[in-house]
Amino acid sequence: MSNVLSEEKKQQVIALGKLGWPLRRIEQVTGVRRETASAYLKSAGVVVCLPGWGRRAPAKPAIGVTTDPDPSKPANEVTNDPSEAKPAIGVTTDFGQPISPPTAQQDRATSACEPYRALIEQGLGRGRNAMAIWQDLVSDHGFPHGYETVKRFVRKLRGSPFVWSQVLGSRQVGHQLPC
Repeated sequence: MSNVLSEEKKQQVIALGKLGWPLRRIEQVTGVRRETASAYLKSAGVVVCLPGWGRRAPAKPAIGVTTDPDPSKPANEVTNDPSEAKPAIGVTTDFGQPISPPTAQQDRATSACEPYRALIEQGLGRGRNAMAIWQDLVSDHGFPHGYETVKRFVRKLRGSPFVWSQVLGSRQVGHQLPC
């Protein structure tokens, strides 16, 4: 088998390239690899465009240009005479009740998990994680809030970050956990 294309294939590739066919299509029709077809097209002086390179259509010229013979006008006319000033449409001075800082009684809003505290504590006692507890609350009790709500509440109940001793219990480090 020869490394050179037959003259017939070579002429076919060049003819398709002159018609503007992309290299991938030339490869599909002729069975000649894109790289080989590209080399033959370049040697024949046919411009080969890579896909996506420079295929943007030229910009269209403006339909018509109009020039305004009148001098430009300012967007807002400035006057220093108070008698010519326009009144405001309406002024609101009261925006409702004033915002007060939280008192000692209303320290923080109660959690949406508070009504489910007993169920959450029971789940934690059985060694369940926050995701499993949340899934139980949603499926069994119609809990309308998200997982993050339960996760924050569980962290607050635990009182400390995750501790491996809670998971390992009495097992010593290095022992294999059951699957």
